[in-house]
Amino acid sequence: MRLILLAVLGALSFAAAVALAPWAGRAAETTGGTAFDHEFRAIDEGKLPLDQYRGKVLLVVNTASFCGFTHQYAGLQKLWETYEGKGLVVIGVPSNDFGAQEPKAEGEIKDFCEGAFGITFPLTAKYQVRGQNAHPFYKWVVSVLGPSATPRWNFTKILIGRDGRPVASYGSTTTPSSRELVDAIERELGRS
Repeated sequence: MRLILLAVLGALSFAAAVALAPWAGRAAETTGGTAFDHEFRAIDEGKLPLDQYRGKVLLVVNTASFCGFTHQYAGLQKLWETYEGKGLVVIGVPSNDFGAQEPKAEGEIKDFCEGAFGITFPLTAKYQVRGQNAHPFYKWVVSVLGPSATPRWNFTKILIGRDGRPVASYGSTTTPSSRELVDAIERELGRS
């Protein structure tokens, strides 16, 4: 009887391990590594591997053209101009996740950003930033910082340190010129 019980337990353990193996791989994939392991498609169809910014501080912001926070593009551009030479890279990630406020095609988004706000920092193609179909970068950030880092609206800002690890997430109401965000950026730029 013990032999049968051991055989059944062994078979169940094996079946559970086989069934859960794909999940174990996903957990390692999302929580491990750094931002520099991720890649976006650039808004102009080229690749935008974050590895090219290794050693820099990143501010990754999900954006939209028809949002009450769209004016923050101007502040993001100012951050870029002020701190680019010190090692900050601002990256805009257009998303239609919230209120369908980014319905434009990618070329139109690029033209709008450049024309209305003089944007010169990198823009990605349009991506989902939350939920099951979110870009892997956003899934990874949430796996490291926790659910509070999930974008809840447009213009959520994710700060990545020089080591490629997430530092903090800032909501839409935190403006690019807010003391909290600027202090965090300057602190990260000061790290070697």
